[in-house]
Amino acid sequence: MAANGQANGKTGSHGQNIEFYAGHSRFEIELEFVQSLSNPYYLQHLASQKYLENEEFVAYLAYLQYFQDPKYLRYLQYPGPTLRALEMLQEERFRKEILIPAVVEAMVAEGFEAATAGLGR
Repeated sequence: MAANGQANGKTGSHGQNIEFYAGHSRFEIELEFVQSLSNPYYLQHLASQKYLENEEFVAYLAYLQYFQDPKYLRYLQYPGPTLRALEMLQEERFRKEILIPAVVEAMVAEGFEAATAGLGR
């Protein structure tokens, strides 16, 4: 953020205005945030803090669906879990169920199994 708390802008290579906050582009910040959604414990934290009940926050999650576009998808480290979480967060039922420890643990186990599939064979 600029010293006055505002974003400062720069022009990108294609002539678009790029907003920077604390030295990071808006895209970099959104990328880091959207990738954190692949962590079930983080989803549970967001729910416990009531973020998932906030209509504006849920709308922001819908906005982040742009990461499904191959143009942006290539930047995701864990595209499967990240996009799956974004999809599931669009469902009100899931936004409530993520508070249930068994749901979180099942997601963690599923992710671990997927990550280790084929190892040691």
